[in-house]
Amino acid sequence: MSTTTPAPPAGSPMSRFGWALADSWTITLRDLNHWVRRPGPVVLGWFFPIMMVLMFGGAIGVPGGGDYFDFLIPGMFAMTMLFGLESTMMAVTTDAAKGVTDRFRSMPMSASAVVMGRGAADMLNSVVGLAVMIVTGLLLGWRAGGGLSPALAAVGLLLLLRFALLWVGIFAGLVAGGPEAVTSVQILVWPVGFLSSVFVDPATMPGWLGAIAEWNPLSATATAARRLFENPGWGGDSWAAQNATLMALVWPLLLIAVFLPLSTRTFRRLGG
Repeated sequence: MSTTTPAPPAGSPMSRFGWALADSWTITLRDLNHWVRRPGPVVLGWFFPIMMVLMFGGAIGVPGGGDYFDFLIPGMFAMTMLFGLESTMMAVTTDAAKGVTDRFRSMPMSASAVVMGRGAADMLNSVVGLAVMIVTGLLLGWRAGGGLSPALAAVGLLLLLRFALLWVGIFAGLVAGGPEAVTSVQILVWPVGFLSSVFVDPATMPGWLGAIAEWNPLSATATAARRLFENPGWGGDSWAAQNATLMALVWPLLLIAVFLPLSTRTFRRLGG
């Protein structure tokens, strides 16, 4: 007697949803298997932010006082979430260049499952990368003074930013001409990272640059994380600075609302 659970009727919403979940998990496992076989790039991606932390000293002043290292670490947590955009785009463009994307499109599988599977794998990678950064910070003397619940809220905001940015990376990878296009994204990632409150107080920048930095989504998440961790921050009198925690929710949700459907739609239209 068969022990297989009967599948929902073909064409039913439950059947489509179930198959989409199964297809997503298959794509996720495929990507995880690739990382197991070639762990070098993945491990390097985890430890690159650590090298950046070690490169920066504590000579920079923090507005209102405080240790620069405690100021820097939450910002580097946010920066780590931004760095993941490059690896997402590289994986998507590599699949397209090797014909893997076309092979997926020829299979009877959900378009949303392909991009969701990619996203799930990247989120798992980001969770590990953030955990590595947190452990490194603790070993170097960084501490979260706000307690467990605020610290978990800060981690949640950081991962929400990564979830939003991975859809930007998936969409950019789908519309890029090939893996070489990742270079153009890398050129943009660094200005976005440095034109923020990750490393310095935006008040120290020229007026118009400081305003851009204050409204940078990265600044919102970094500032919110500093407040929740009760680490030194840059403050600021602007609306964006005073409402950084709100913007740390609004910016990622806006990016998800725009780029998640764009990614799925673009995948469906490839080669069409």
